[in-house]
Amino acid sequence: MELYRSVGAASGGIARSPDEVTRDYVDGFVAKSLARGLLFVAEIEGLPGLAAELHAYRSELRIFRHVLGELTVAVHPAAQGQGLGRELFVRLLDLVRREHPDITRVELVTQESNHRALRLYEGVGFQREGRLAGRIRQPDGTLDADIPLAWLR
Repeated sequence: MELYRSVGAASGGIARSPDEVTRDYVDGFVAKSLARGLLFVAEIEGLPGLAAELHAYRSELRIFRHVLGELTVAVHPAAQGQGLGRELFVRLLDLVRREHPDITRVELVTQESNHRALRLYEGVGFQREGRLAGRIRQPDGTLDADIPLAWLR
């Protein structure tokens, strides 16, 4: 919870604000990821708690079982810029390639204004699939677009 609250408070962090990071939210994505997905964590010396976390899981619907979605990555503000996010994605995609041949698509969504995240995702092989204009309302009231991206086997 502390990792997600820290990332939620940072500019360009996760979509949830710190007060929206609840025990039910964290317990929910952990349970779904362990039951039908993947979850990775990273620690670094000198930073208490988790430095980063990435999770994704499959839908319960059979027609989407080949898709690993609901992907979220969180890197603590004090640990950003050290390659942790990239390493988590490399490990995720490597594991999918080696041990999950039935997963042919990994998908995520990020804000268009989050240039750093877009560079990361595209740098590890995700491709933009569109633009959802006006989907995000920033704290200052301005609207931003969501960008869906996918990695395909």
